[in-house]
Amino acid sequence: MNKLALIFTVVLALISTYTFAAGDATKGQTKAVSCVGCHGVDGNSLAPTFPKLAGQNEGYLLKQLKDFKSGARIDSIMATLVTPLTDADMADLAAYYAIQKVSKGVVMQGANLALGQKIYRGGKKATDVTACIACHGPAGKGIPSAGFPALASQHSMYTVKQLKAFRQHSINAQTGAVEPSRTNDYEGMMINFTKSLTNAEIDAVSAYISGL
Repeated sequence: MNKLALIFTVVLALISTYTFAAGDATKGQTKAVSCVGCHGVDGNSLAPTFPKLAGQNEGYLLKQLKDFKSGARIDSIMATLVTPLTDADMADLAAYYAIQKVSKGVVMQGANLALGQKIYRGGKKATDVTACIACHGPAGKGIPSAGFPALASQHSMYTVKQLKAFRQHSINAQTGAVEPSRTNDYEGMMINFTKSLTNAEIDAVSAYISGL
């Protein structure tokens, strides 16, 4: 079975088992006051190092908050902020940000958008890297029912950081390094996607995503 077919099989399986969030957006708006400093009033962060949360899939947001709290995803700032949150708090925050409208992304000048589009839509066949479009869709909206996140209009600097964090896991395994990495993807899908990408390719696909 080729990788694209395998992904579609995984998607179908996830759709049948994925637990949807059921938070209260009104309560979430009140609870989001402590998030404004990094993520903006409506989840559209102004600083490119902090992710836009507006319009992100509700279930994905909830999973990330839970992962920060459990330690499955490491971030010192987020770990501190989620410590006092209950499951209901996290569900409410996810519900609030999910219904906000994401602001249009800004594409960095000089970005290699042709290369980014090639990887996003066609993958990297030489190293058997599957196209991003398979999980995140042609418009970068993700697949909410399967828990795959929306990417469209995300700050390219933030996307670069996350792709490199996933790639670092493979580098650590190959070299014995212990640099910080990210591993909270489903079945290592993002780790497999990033392990053979160069910095130039990561920059390019991240820039392309920001313009979707």
